[in-house]
Amino acid sequence: MNTEALNRLETRIDHAFRDRSLVERALTHPSLLPERPDLTESNQRLEYLGDAVLQLILAEALYGLFPGDREGLLSKRRATLANGPFLAGLAREIGLDLALQLGAGEEASGGRARAAALEDAFEALVGALFLDGQLDETRRVVLRIYGPLGERLASADDFENPKGRLQELIQPLHGNKAVRYEVVRVGGEDHAREYEVAVFLLDRQLGTGRGPSKKSAEEAAARAALIAMHVA
Repeated sequence: MNTEALNRLETRIDHAFRDRSLVERALTHPSLLPERPDLTESNQRLEYLGDAVLQLILAEALYGLFPGDREGLLSKRRATLANGPFLAGLAREIGLDLALQLGAGEEASGGRARAAALEDAFEALVGALFLDGQLDETRRVVLRIYGPLGERLASADDFENPKGRLQELIQPLHGNKAVRYEVVRVGGEDHAREYEVAVFLLDRQLGTGRGPSKKSAEEAAARAALIAMHVA
């Protein structure tokens, strides 16, 4: 474990873990387990817990912030703040990418910058916070990371058409055919497919995204690229 990166992470989120094994597990990518027989668990179970806790915190905050909104709009706002590339962007802001523990192969293939890995780690971190400090402390830390939710939502307007926004940015410099999308993984059962797509500018990968369809995965990859380019 990179102790210096972990110390910086705790400083940035303003929470010192009483049980550091929780945050260490939250930062353990599944690719590390085959190389470390002393580790018995990756961050996947914490990711499951953190996803549920994060949804609750955002739902509660948005319910109070927008008293006139109906259920559908509140759900849309929450989805914007909790989608994968958005969470990956938050992970980078707090230095989670630098503290992530990866297997050698995943590290060599650019896993530290991969949006899917950062999204999972962010949700796992929320799960670790919940187990370490319970809901009130987790709510405080999470909302501090987000900052004003209204401003976050306003900055996410481009997420409604991320592929179009990415094309608008790249086309003047590189032409119409410079951006391409490539399916890099298909998983899940036949009735519950999950696609992972990478978006490239010529031969340079800009971002990756996951979704239940190829289209949604492409949109998620475009959002990740916009975040990486610091324009979303």
